[in-house]
Amino acid sequence: MARTIPALLLLLLGALRAPAAAAATPPAPGELARDPRVAQTLSLLTAWFDAEQAHRRLPGLSLAVVRDQELLYARGFGHAHVETKSAATPQTMYSICSISKLFTSVAVMQQRDAGRLRLDDLVSKHLPWFSIGGMPEGAPPVTVFGLLTHSSGLPREVDVPYWTGPEYPFPPAGKVRAMVGAQEMLYRPETVFQYSNLGLTLAGEVAGAAAGTPWAELVTGGILDPLGMKATEVEHLDSWRGNRLATGYTAPRRDGTREKVPAYEVRGIAPAAGMTSTVEDLGRFASWQLRLLGSGKTELLDADTLREMQRVQFMDPGWKTSWGLGFQVWRSGEKTFVGHNGYCPGYQSQLLVQTEEKLATVFMTNTNGIDAQRYAQVAYDVVAPAAKKALEDPKGAKAHDPAFVRYAGRYDNWLAGEANVFPWDDGLALLPTPSEKPLDALVKLKPAGEHRFRRLRDDGTLGEEIRFEVDATGRAVRLWRFSNAMERAADPLPAK
Repeated sequence: MARTIPALLLLLLGALRAPAAAAATPPAPGELARDPRVAQTLSLLTAWFDAEQAHRRLPGLSLAVVRDQELLYARGFGHAHVETKSAATPQTMYSICSISKLFTSVAVMQQRDAGRLRLDDLVSKHLPWFSIGGMPEGAPPVTVFGLLTHSSGLPREVDVPYWTGPEYPFPPAGKVRAMVGAQEMLYRPETVFQYSNLGLTLAGEVAGAAAGTPWAELVTGGILDPLGMKATEVEHLDSWRGNRLATGYTAPRRDGTREKVPAYEVRGIAPAAGMTSTVEDLGRFASWQLRLLGSGKTELLDADTLREMQRVQFMDPGWKTSWGLGFQVWRSGEKTFVGHNGYCPGYQSQLLVQTEEKLATVFMTNTNGIDAQRYAQVAYDVVAPAAKKALEDPKGAKAHDPAFVRYAGRYDNWLAGEANVFPWDDGLALLPTPSEKPLDALVKLKPAGEHRFRRLRDDGTLGEEIRFEVDATGRAVRLWRFSNAMERAADPLPAK
Protein backbone atom coordinates (compact mmCIF):
# COMPACT_ATOMS: atom_id res chain seq x y z
CA MET A 1 0.00 0.00 0.00
CA ALA A 2 2.88 2.36 0.81
CA ARG A 3 4.05 2.04 -2.79
CA THR A 4 0.60 2.18 -4.39
CA ILE A 5 -0.53 5.57 -3.01
CA PRO A 6 2.45 7.58 -4.31
CA ALA A 7 2.07 5.88 -7.70
CA LEU A 8 -1.62 6.82 -7.91
CA LEU A 9 -0.82 10.35 -6.75
CA LEU A 10 1.77 10.74 -9.51
CA LEU A 11 -0.76 9.56 -12.10
CA LEU A 12 -3.33 12.04 -10.79
CA LEU A 13 -0.88 14.93 -10.84
CA GLY A 14 0.13 14.01 -14.35
CA ALA A 15 -3.49 14.02 -15.50
CA LEU A 16 -4.04 17.48 -14.02
CA ARG A 17 -1.05 19.04 -15.77
CA ALA A 18 -1.75 21.47 -18.60
CA PRO A 19 -0.78 20.12 -22.01
CA ALA A 20 2.78 20.98 -22.96
CA ALA A 21 3.38 23.50 -25.71
CA ALA A 22 4.57 22.10 -29.00
CA ALA A 23 8.35 21.92 -29.16
CA ALA A 24 10.08 24.32 -31.54
CA THR A 25 11.57 22.74 -34.62
CA PRO A 26 15.34 22.68 -34.09
CA PRO A 27 17.67 23.97 -36.78
CA ALA A 28 18.63 21.53 -39.50
CA PRO A 29 22.08 19.92 -39.27
CA GLY A 30 24.72 22.48 -40.15
CA GLU A 31 22.52 25.47 -39.38
CA LEU A 32 23.19 25.77 -35.66
CA ALA A 33 26.71 27.12 -36.15
CA ARG A 34 25.29 29.86 -38.40
CA ASP A 35 22.77 31.06 -35.83
CA PRO A 36 24.04 34.56 -34.84
CA ARG A 37 23.80 33.71 -31.13
CA VAL A 38 26.01 30.66 -31.62
CA ALA A 39 28.29 32.27 -34.20
CA GLN A 40 29.20 35.10 -31.85
CA THR A 41 30.22 32.66 -29.13
CA LEU A 42 32.44 30.86 -31.65
CA SER A 43 34.11 34.21 -32.39
CA LEU A 44 34.66 34.58 -28.65
CA LEU A 45 36.23 31.10 -28.52
CA THR A 46 38.57 31.96 -31.38
CA ALA A 47 39.72 35.21 -29.77
CA TRP A 48 40.18 33.65 -26.33
CA PHE A 49 42.00 30.49 -27.43
CA ASP A 50 44.21 32.48 -29.80
CA ALA A 51 45.23 34.66 -26.85
CA GLU A 52 45.71 31.66 -24.55
CA GLN A 53 48.04 30.00 -27.05
CA ALA A 54 50.07 33.19 -27.43
CA HIS A 55 50.21 34.40 -23.84
CA ARG A 56 50.73 30.97 -22.25
CA ARG A 57 53.38 30.21 -24.89
CA LEU A 58 51.71 26.93 -25.81
CA PRO A 59 53.36 25.39 -28.88
CA GLY A 60 50.03 24.45 -30.42
CA LEU A 61 46.49 23.38 -29.65
CA SER A 62 43.35 22.21 -31.41
CA LEU A 63 39.73 22.50 -30.31
CA ALA A 64 36.42 21.07 -31.48
CA VAL A 65 32.84 21.60 -30.31
CA VAL A 66 30.13 19.09 -31.25
CA ARG A 67 26.40 19.42 -30.84
CA ASP A 68 24.83 16.00 -31.39
CA GLN A 69 25.72 15.14 -35.01
CA GLU A 70 26.94 18.62 -36.00
CA LEU A 71 30.54 19.74 -35.78
CA LEU A 72 29.94 23.31 -34.62
CA TYR A 73 33.56 24.36 -34.42
CA ALA A 74 37.02 23.00 -35.22
CA ARG A 75 40.19 25.03 -35.24
CA GLY A 76 43.90 24.88 -34.54
CA PHE A 77 46.14 27.53 -32.97
CA GLY A 78 49.90 27.83 -32.92
CA HIS A 79 52.18 25.16 -34.31
CA ALA A 80 52.15 21.40 -34.60
CA HIS A 81 55.92 21.60 -35.15
CA VAL A 82 57.56 24.72 -33.74
CA GLU A 83 60.82 24.15 -35.61
CA THR A 84 59.18 24.26 -39.05
CA LYS A 85 56.37 26.68 -38.12
CA SER A 86 53.82 24.09 -39.28
CA ALA A 87 50.36 25.25 -38.24
CA ALA A 88 48.21 23.26 -35.84
CA THR A 89 44.84 22.45 -37.45
CA PRO A 90 41.72 20.41 -36.66
CA GLN A 91 43.39 17.59 -38.62
CA THR A 92 46.58 17.65 -36.52
CA MET A 93 47.14 14.37 -34.69
CA TYR A 94 48.09 14.35 -31.00
CA SER A 95 48.64 11.57 -28.54
CA ILE A 96 45.35 11.28 -26.64
CA CYS A 97 47.10 9.39 -23.86
CA SER A 98 44.59 8.16 -21.28
CA ILE A 99 41.55 8.87 -23.44
CA SER A 100 42.67 5.55 -24.94
CA LYS A 101 41.09 3.99 -21.84
CA LEU A 102 37.62 4.85 -23.15
CA PHE A 103 38.18 2.81 -26.32
CA THR A 104 39.55 -0.07 -24.27
CA SER A 105 36.53 0.09 -21.98
CA VAL A 106 34.12 0.09 -24.93
CA ALA A 107 35.94 -2.99 -26.27
CA VAL A 108 35.53 -4.73 -22.92
CA MET A 109 31.81 -3.91 -22.80
CA GLN A 110 31.35 -5.15 -26.36
CA GLN A 111 32.67 -8.51 -25.19
CA ARG A 112 30.39 -8.34 -22.14
CA ASP A 113 27.36 -7.71 -24.35
CA ALA A 114 28.43 -10.57 -26.61
CA GLY A 115 28.37 -12.90 -23.60
CA ARG A 116 32.12 -13.55 -23.64
CA LEU A 117 32.80 -12.08 -20.21
CA ARG A 118 31.11 -10.68 -17.10
CA LEU A 119 32.08 -7.67 -15.05
CA ASP A 120 32.38 -9.85 -11.96
CA ASP A 121 34.72 -12.26 -13.74
CA LEU A 122 38.10 -12.70 -12.13
CA VAL A 123 40.87 -11.25 -14.26
CA SER A 124 42.68 -14.56 -13.94
CA LYS A 125 39.78 -16.31 -15.68
CA HIS A 126 40.71 -14.56 -18.92
CA LEU A 127 44.41 -14.06 -18.23
CA PRO A 128 45.70 -17.31 -16.67
CA TRP A 129 49.15 -15.75 -16.35
CA PHE A 130 47.83 -12.97 -14.10
CA SER A 131 49.16 -13.26 -10.57
CA ILE A 132 50.21 -10.56 -8.13
CA GLY A 133 51.52 -10.62 -4.61
CA GLY A 134 50.47 -8.75 -1.49
CA MET A 135 46.79 -9.63 -1.62
CA PRO A 136 45.31 -8.94 1.86
CA GLU A 137 44.05 -12.05 3.61
CA GLY A 138 40.37 -12.68 2.92
CA ALA A 139 40.20 -9.92 0.26
CA PRO A 140 38.09 -10.44 -2.86
CA PRO A 141 40.04 -11.11 -6.07
CA VAL A 142 40.70 -8.58 -8.81
CA THR A 143 37.74 -8.42 -11.21
CA VAL A 144 37.02 -6.85 -14.58
CA PHE A 145 34.75 -4.37 -12.78
CA GLY A 146 37.67 -3.32 -10.59
CA LEU A 147 39.84 -2.68 -13.63
CA LEU A 148 37.29 -0.42 -15.36
CA THR A 149 36.46 1.60 -12.23
CA HIS A 150 40.05 1.94 -10.94
CA SER A 151 38.97 0.23 -7.74
CA SER A 152 40.99 -2.95 -8.29
CA GLY A 153 43.60 -2.15 -5.66
CA LEU A 154 46.37 -2.62 -8.23
CA PRO A 155 49.37 -0.26 -8.27
CA ARG A 156 49.20 2.68 -10.63
CA GLU A 157 51.93 1.48 -13.01
CA VAL A 158 53.85 -1.52 -14.23
CA ASP A 159 57.16 -1.37 -12.34
CA VAL A 160 59.03 0.31 -15.22
CA PRO A 161 59.97 4.06 -15.32
CA TYR A 162 58.29 4.65 -18.67
CA TRP A 163 57.18 8.17 -17.78
CA THR A 164 60.83 9.14 -17.30
CA GLY A 165 62.73 10.73 -20.17
CA PRO A 166 64.55 10.96 -22.33
CA GLU A 167 64.16 7.25 -23.14
CA TYR A 168 60.54 6.74 -21.98
CA PRO A 169 61.09 2.96 -21.86
CA PHE A 170 57.53 1.68 -22.34
CA PRO A 171 57.68 -2.11 -22.08
CA PRO A 172 56.33 -4.52 -24.70
CA ALA A 173 53.28 -6.59 -23.78
CA GLY A 174 55.40 -9.65 -23.00
CA LYS A 175 57.45 -7.73 -20.43
CA VAL A 176 54.27 -6.36 -18.83
CA ARG A 177 52.99 -9.90 -18.34
CA ALA A 178 56.30 -11.06 -16.95
CA MET A 179 56.63 -8.19 -14.47
CA VAL A 180 53.13 -8.13 -13.00
CA GLY A 181 53.82 -11.27 -10.99
CA ALA A 182 56.73 -9.53 -9.24
CA GLN A 183 54.54 -6.61 -8.09
CA GLU A 184 52.24 -6.34 -5.08
CA MET A 185 48.74 -5.06 -4.51
CA LEU A 186 48.48 -1.49 -3.30
CA TYR A 187 45.04 -1.74 -1.66
CA ARG A 188 42.36 -4.25 -0.84
CA PRO A 189 40.18 -4.54 -3.99
CA GLU A 190 37.08 -2.33 -4.28
CA THR A 191 37.77 -0.24 -1.19
CA VAL A 192 39.34 2.97 -2.57
CA PHE A 193 39.88 4.67 -5.91
CA GLN A 194 43.41 4.36 -7.31
CA TYR A 195 43.92 5.41 -10.89
CA SER A 196 45.81 2.58 -12.57
CA ASN A 197 47.42 2.43 -15.99
CA LEU A 198 48.28 -1.15 -15.13
CA GLY A 199 44.59 -1.88 -14.55
CA LEU A 200 43.43 -0.58 -17.95
CA THR A 201 46.37 -2.26 -19.66
CA LEU A 202 45.07 -5.52 -18.20
CA ALA A 203 41.54 -4.58 -19.32
CA GLY A 204 42.82 -4.40 -22.88
CA GLU A 205 44.38 -7.83 -22.47
CA VAL A 206 41.09 -9.18 -21.06
CA ALA A 207 39.08 -7.83 -24.01
CA GLY A 208 41.54 -9.33 -26.47
CA ALA A 209 41.56 -12.70 -24.73
CA ALA A 210 37.75 -12.84 -24.56
CA ALA A 211 37.43 -11.99 -28.25
CA GLY A 212 40.34 -14.10 -29.41
CA THR A 213 41.65 -10.99 -31.17
CA PRO A 214 44.55 -8.70 -30.15
CA TRP A 215 43.51 -5.45 -28.49
CA ALA A 216 44.77 -3.28 -31.35
CA GLU A 217 42.75 -5.17 -33.96
CA LEU A 218 39.73 -5.27 -31.67
CA VAL A 219 39.68 -1.47 -31.25
CA THR A 220 40.48 -0.72 -34.88
CA GLY A 221 37.96 -3.12 -36.41
CA GLY A 222 35.28 -2.86 -33.75
CA ILE A 223 35.28 0.90 -33.03
CA LEU A 224 37.50 3.09 -35.21
CA ASP A 225 36.60 1.71 -38.63
CA PRO A 226 32.81 1.59 -38.08
CA LEU A 227 32.84 5.20 -36.81
CA GLY A 228 34.97 6.44 -39.69
CA MET A 229 37.78 7.52 -37.36
CA LYS A 230 40.40 7.32 -40.08
CA ALA A 231 42.84 9.70 -38.36
CA THR A 232 43.00 7.65 -35.15
CA GLU A 233 45.74 5.10 -34.52
CA VAL A 234 46.41 2.66 -31.69
CA GLU A 235 50.09 3.69 -31.43
CA HIS A 236 52.48 6.59 -32.12
CA LEU A 237 53.32 5.46 -35.65
CA ASP A 238 56.58 6.64 -37.22
CA SER A 239 54.75 7.27 -40.50
CA TRP A 240 52.97 10.27 -38.93
CA ARG A 241 55.94 11.79 -37.06
CA GLY A 242 57.01 15.21 -38.29
CA ASN A 243 53.86 15.31 -40.37
CA ARG A 244 50.30 15.07 -39.04
CA LEU A 245 51.40 13.87 -35.58
CA ALA A 246 52.32 17.00 -33.63
CA THR A 247 55.73 17.16 -32.03
CA GLY A 248 55.47 17.04 -28.25
CA TYR A 249 57.11 19.57 -25.93
CA THR A 250 57.69 19.59 -22.18
CA ALA A 251 56.11 21.85 -19.59
CA PRO A 252 57.90 25.22 -19.39
CA ARG A 253 61.09 25.43 -17.40
CA ARG A 254 61.69 28.36 -15.06
CA ASP A 255 63.16 30.38 -17.90
CA GLY A 256 60.00 29.82 -19.93
CA THR A 257 61.55 27.45 -22.48
CA ARG A 258 60.06 24.10 -23.50
CA GLU A 259 62.12 21.17 -24.66
CA LYS A 260 61.26 18.89 -27.54
CA VAL A 261 60.13 15.44 -26.36
CA PRO A 262 61.95 12.60 -28.18
CA ALA A 263 59.85 10.19 -30.21
CA TYR A 264 58.52 7.21 -28.26
CA GLU A 265 56.05 4.35 -28.58
CA VAL A 266 53.76 3.21 -25.78
CA ARG A 267 53.94 -0.46 -26.76
CA GLY A 268 52.51 -2.76 -24.06
CA ILE A 269 50.80 0.11 -22.20
CA ALA A 270 48.86 1.15 -25.33
CA PRO A 271 45.41 0.05 -24.05
CA ALA A 272 45.84 2.59 -21.24
CA ALA A 273 47.66 5.44 -22.98
CA GLY A 274 48.86 4.66 -26.50
CA MET A 275 46.40 6.06 -29.05
CA THR A 276 46.71 9.12 -31.29
CA SER A 277 43.82 11.06 -32.79
CA THR A 278 42.49 14.45 -33.89
CA VAL A 279 39.85 16.73 -32.39
CA GLU A 280 37.64 15.98 -35.40
CA ASP A 281 37.89 12.23 -34.87
CA LEU A 282 37.18 12.47 -31.15
CA GLY A 283 34.24 14.65 -32.16
CA ARG A 284 32.99 11.67 -34.18
CA PHE A 285 33.44 9.48 -31.10
CA ALA A 286 31.39 11.97 -29.05
CA SER A 287 28.69 12.18 -31.74
CA TRP A 288 28.39 8.39 -31.71
CA GLN A 289 27.74 8.48 -27.96
CA LEU A 290 25.10 11.20 -28.31
CA ARG A 291 23.50 9.43 -31.28
CA LEU A 292 23.38 6.11 -29.47
CA LEU A 293 21.91 7.57 -26.29
CA GLY A 294 19.31 9.46 -28.32
CA SER A 295 18.27 6.46 -30.39
CA GLY A 296 18.02 3.92 -27.59
CA LYS A 297 19.16 1.28 -30.07
CA THR A 298 22.37 -0.62 -30.73
CA GLU A 299 25.38 0.74 -32.59
CA LEU A 300 28.64 -0.93 -31.57
CA LEU A 301 27.09 -1.06 -28.09
CA ASP A 302 23.58 -1.26 -26.74
CA ALA A 303 22.39 2.19 -25.64
CA ASP A 304 21.73 0.89 -22.14
CA THR A 305 25.29 -0.38 -21.95
CA LEU A 306 26.65 3.09 -22.72
CA ARG A 307 24.36 4.57 -20.08
CA GLU A 308 25.71 1.98 -17.64
CA MET A 309 29.26 3.01 -18.50
CA GLN A 310 28.49 6.70 -17.95
CA ARG A 311 26.77 6.27 -14.57
CA VAL A 312 28.78 6.45 -11.36
CA GLN A 313 29.78 2.87 -10.59
CA PHE A 314 32.37 3.56 -7.91
CA MET A 315 32.75 6.47 -5.50
CA ASP A 316 35.91 6.93 -3.48
CA PRO A 317 35.15 6.98 0.27
CA GLY A 318 36.27 10.61 0.33
CA TRP A 319 33.41 11.49 -2.09
CA LYS A 320 35.85 13.46 -4.27
CA THR A 321 36.36 11.02 -7.14
CA SER A 322 33.60 9.21 -9.02
CA TRP A 323 34.00 6.85 -11.93
CA GLY A 324 31.81 4.92 -14.33
CA LEU A 325 32.96 1.95 -16.38
CA GLY A 326 36.00 3.51 -18.01
CA PHE A 327 34.40 6.98 -18.02
CA GLN A 328 35.25 9.72 -15.59
CA VAL A 329 32.04 11.25 -14.21
CA TRP A 330 32.14 14.68 -12.60
CA ARG A 331 30.02 17.67 -11.66
CA SER A 332 30.56 21.31 -12.64
CA GLY A 333 27.99 23.63 -11.17
CA GLU A 334 24.66 21.83 -11.35
CA LYS A 335 25.54 19.66 -14.35
CA THR A 336 27.05 16.22 -14.78
CA PHE A 337 29.75 15.58 -17.35
CA VAL A 338 31.40 12.42 -18.62
CA GLY A 339 34.59 11.87 -20.57
CA HIS A 340 38.28 11.48 -19.86
CA ASN A 341 41.52 13.43 -19.90
CA GLY A 342 44.90 12.49 -21.28
CA TYR A 343 48.38 13.34 -19.97
CA CYS A 344 51.62 11.85 -21.29
CA PRO A 345 55.05 13.14 -22.35
CA GLY A 346 54.52 16.12 -24.65
CA TYR A 347 50.73 15.96 -24.91
CA GLN A 348 47.55 16.72 -23.00
CA SER A 349 43.93 16.29 -24.03
CA GLN A 350 40.36 16.31 -22.75
CA LEU A 351 37.09 14.90 -24.00
CA LEU A 352 34.06 16.44 -22.25
CA VAL A 353 30.48 15.31 -22.93
CA GLN A 354 27.25 16.71 -21.50
CA THR A 355 24.73 14.10 -22.54
CA GLU A 356 21.49 15.92 -21.65
CA GLU A 357 22.37 18.92 -23.82
CA LYS A 358 24.05 16.71 -26.43
CA LEU A 359 27.11 18.93 -26.42
CA ALA A 360 30.75 17.84 -26.37
CA THR A 361 34.09 19.62 -26.48
CA VAL A 362 37.51 18.24 -27.39
CA PHE A 363 40.79 19.92 -26.50
CA MET A 364 44.31 18.80 -27.46
CA THR A 365 47.74 20.37 -27.08
CA ASN A 366 51.32 19.30 -27.75
CA THR A 367 52.77 20.30 -24.40
CA ASN A 368 52.45 19.66 -20.67
CA GLY A 369 51.87 21.71 -17.56
CA ILE A 370 48.36 23.00 -18.33
CA ASP A 371 44.83 22.16 -17.18
CA ALA A 372 43.24 20.52 -20.23
CA GLN A 373 39.92 19.97 -18.48
CA ARG A 374 39.64 23.68 -17.77
CA TYR A 375 40.04 24.50 -21.46
CA ALA A 376 37.40 21.97 -22.49
CA GLN A 377 35.08 23.28 -19.76
CA VAL A 378 35.52 26.90 -20.88
CA ALA A 379 34.58 25.91 -24.43
CA TYR A 380 31.43 24.22 -23.13
CA ASP A 381 30.52 27.11 -20.82
CA VAL A 382 30.82 29.61 -23.68
CA VAL A 383 28.83 27.71 -26.31
CA ALA A 384 26.20 25.78 -24.32
CA PRO A 385 23.88 28.68 -23.35
CA ALA A 386 23.80 30.03 -26.91
CA ALA A 387 23.17 26.60 -28.42
CA LYS A 388 20.31 26.05 -25.98
CA LYS A 389 18.68 29.36 -26.94
CA ALA A 390 19.08 28.64 -30.64
CA LEU A 391 17.48 25.22 -30.30
CA GLU A 392 14.60 26.43 -28.13
CA ASP A 393 13.87 29.50 -30.24
CA PRO A 394 15.34 28.97 -33.72
CA LYS A 395 13.54 32.00 -35.16
CA GLY A 396 14.52 34.35 -32.35
CA ALA A 397 17.96 35.25 -33.67
CA LYS A 398 18.63 38.62 -35.23
CA ALA A 399 21.41 39.02 -37.75
CA HIS A 400 24.33 41.19 -36.70
CA ASP A 401 24.54 44.63 -38.27
CA PRO A 402 27.03 44.17 -41.16
CA ALA A 403 28.26 47.73 -40.64
CA PHE A 404 29.76 46.69 -37.31
CA VAL A 405 32.18 44.22 -38.91
CA ARG A 406 34.51 47.16 -39.65
CA TYR A 407 35.25 47.45 -35.93
CA ALA A 408 36.07 43.78 -35.36
CA GLY A 409 39.68 42.93 -34.56
CA ARG A 410 42.34 43.00 -31.87
CA TYR A 411 43.43 46.29 -30.31
CA ASP A 412 46.57 46.70 -28.16
CA ASN A 413 47.73 49.09 -25.50
CA TRP A 414 50.76 48.78 -23.22
CA LEU A 415 48.66 49.51 -20.14
CA ALA A 416 45.35 47.83 -20.94
CA GLY A 417 46.76 44.81 -22.79
CA GLU A 418 44.54 43.41 -25.54
CA ALA A 419 40.94 44.09 -26.44
CA ASN A 420 39.26 41.74 -28.93
CA VAL A 421 36.19 43.26 -30.58
CA PHE A 422 33.52 41.37 -32.54
CA PRO A 423 29.76 41.68 -33.29
CA TRP A 424 27.51 40.62 -30.41
CA ASP A 425 23.71 40.76 -30.27
CA ASP A 426 22.65 44.20 -31.59
CA GLY A 427 26.03 45.78 -30.95
CA LEU A 428 29.58 44.68 -30.20
CA ALA A 429 31.48 42.79 -27.52
CA LEU A 430 34.92 43.58 -26.16
CA LEU A 431 36.96 40.74 -24.68
CA PRO A 432 40.09 41.63 -22.68
CA THR A 433 42.81 39.00 -23.04
CA PRO A 434 44.34 37.16 -21.38
CA SER A 435 41.42 36.46 -19.04
CA GLU A 436 40.65 33.48 -16.84
CA LYS A 437 36.90 33.36 -17.54
CA PRO A 438 35.98 34.86 -20.92
CA LEU A 439 32.25 35.11 -20.29
CA ASP A 440 32.84 37.00 -17.04
CA ALA A 441 35.37 39.30 -18.72
CA LEU A 442 33.14 40.05 -21.73
CA VAL A 443 32.10 43.70 -22.10
CA LYS A 444 28.94 44.29 -24.16
CA LEU A 445 28.69 47.50 -26.19
CA LYS A 446 25.49 49.22 -27.35
CA PRO A 447 25.40 51.55 -30.40
CA ALA A 448 25.41 55.24 -29.40
CA GLY A 449 26.06 57.16 -32.62
CA GLU A 450 28.45 57.10 -35.53
CA HIS A 451 31.50 54.98 -34.58
CA ARG A 452 30.41 55.30 -30.94
CA PHE A 453 29.21 52.72 -28.41
CA ARG A 454 28.41 52.62 -24.70
CA ARG A 455 29.27 49.86 -22.28
CA LEU A 456 26.20 47.89 -21.18
CA ARG A 457 26.39 47.35 -17.44
CA ASP A 458 25.15 44.20 -15.73
CA ASP A 459 22.11 46.09 -14.45
CA GLY A 460 21.15 47.14 -17.99
CA THR A 461 22.23 50.77 -17.67
CA LEU A 462 24.82 52.38 -19.92
CA GLY A 463 28.39 53.08 -18.86
CA GLU A 464 31.37 54.81 -20.46
CA GLU A 465 31.71 55.55 -24.16
CA ILE A 466 33.92 53.57 -26.53
CA ARG A 467 34.81 55.42 -29.72
CA PHE A 468 36.41 54.10 -32.90
CA GLU A 469 38.55 56.02 -35.38
CA VAL A 470 38.26 54.88 -38.99
CA ASP A 471 40.51 55.42 -42.00
CA ALA A 472 39.55 56.59 -45.48
CA THR A 473 38.23 53.12 -46.35
CA GLY A 474 35.93 53.10 -43.32
CA ARG A 475 38.01 50.46 -41.48
CA ALA A 476 38.52 51.05 -37.75
CA VAL A 477 42.16 51.70 -36.86
CA ARG A 478 41.96 52.88 -33.26
CA LEU A 479 39.73 52.38 -30.19
CA TRP A 480 39.33 55.07 -27.53
CA ARG A 481 38.22 54.22 -23.99
CA PHE A 482 38.69 56.19 -20.78
CA SER A 483 40.38 58.95 -22.82
CA ASN A 484 43.14 56.57 -23.98
CA ALA A 485 43.72 54.91 -27.33
CA MET A 486 44.29 51.30 -28.31
CA GLU A 487 45.83 50.69 -31.72
CA ARG A 488 44.33 48.07 -34.01
CA ALA A 489 46.81 45.20 -34.22
CA ALA A 490 45.04 42.53 -36.26
CA ASP A 491 41.81 41.63 -38.01
CA PRO A 492 39.65 38.98 -36.33
CA LEU A 493 40.55 35.36 -36.98
CA PRO A 494 37.92 33.31 -38.82
CA ALA A 495 36.05 30.85 -36.61
CA LYS A 496 37.28 27.87 -38.63
